[in-house]
Amino acid sequence: MRTKTLTLSRGLLLTFWLIGGLLLAFILLPLLQLYATQTPASLVHIAAMEEVRDAIWLSLVAAFVTAIFAGLFGVPLAYLLARTTFPGKALVEVIVDLPLAVPHTVAGIALLFVFGRTGIVGASINALTGFQFWGTIGGVIVAMLFVSAPYTVNAARVGFESIDPRLEKVARTLGANPWSVFRRITLPLARRGILTGLTLTYARSISEFGAVIILTYYPMTAPVKIYDLFLQFGLGDSSAMAALYLLVALSLFILFRHLAYGRVIPGGRQ
Repeated sequence: MRTKTLTLSRGLLLTFWLIGGLLLAFILLPLLQLYATQTPASLVHIAAMEEVRDAIWLSLVAAFVTAIFAGLFGVPLAYLLARTTFPGKALVEVIVDLPLAVPHTVAGIALLFVFGRTGIVGASINALTGFQFWGTIGGVIVAMLFVSAPYTVNAARVGFESIDPRLEKVARTLGANPWSVFRRITLPLARRGILTGLTLTYARSISEFGAVIILTYYPMTAPVKIYDLFLQFGLGDSSAMAALYLLVALSLFILFRHLAYGRVIPGGRQ
C-alpha cells in the first residue's frame, strides 16, 4: 500500500523539515557519537569476552521467545477488540495499554510479588515443578513480555480493523467455517499489522532493563551487562559493548521491518 502524499507549499515544507530535522538530529547525534568514540580494536576486545557474547545471545533469544508468546496470546485478544463489542471493552483496552504507563522499575517490583520466590505464581510453580523464574531465562521473558505485549496487541488490532468485514462474511456464506476464515483470509490480510507488532515487541524486549534487573538480575541480559560494566569499569568497556549490541539490535530490527513492510530503506513503507 502506497502512502498518500500531499503537495505542500515550499515555506511550510521547509519549516517542517527544519523542525523535524532537530528531532532527527536529537536521535542520531548520541548514537553517532557513541560509534565515534570506538575503535575496531575496542569492539573486537569486547566481542571476545564470553560473558558479553552470552549476555547478547540471551537478550536475542529471550526477546524472540517473548515475541512468540506475545503473538500467541496477543493476536486473539487483538481480534476480539477489533471485531467485537462487549461490556467492559474500554477497561480491557486500558489494561492492555497499562504497561506502557507503568515505570519499568515499578513493573519489576510488581512482578516480584507474582513471579518471585514467594510470589503467588512463582512459589506455586516452583513447588510443583521445581522451575523458578528468578535467576533464569523464564524471569527475563516474563519481564520482557509485561512491558512489550501491548505493541503486538495494538498493532495487530489495527491490522484486523483495516480488513473489510464483508470479506469474512462472504467467505462464511460460501460455506467456510469460522476457523478457516480466520486462518485463510483474516490472518493473511492482517499479516503486516501482526508482523509490525511482533517487530516492535522484539525491539522493545531486547532493550528492556528496569523490569529485568529487578525480577532477575542473573543471568545478565545485554542491557544489564552494559550497566554492570559501567559500574565496574566506567565508559570504556561499557560503551564498547553498547556499540556492539546496538549494531546487532539495529541489524535485526531493520531485517524484521523489511519482513513486515517489504522494504524500509529507501522509500519507507510500501
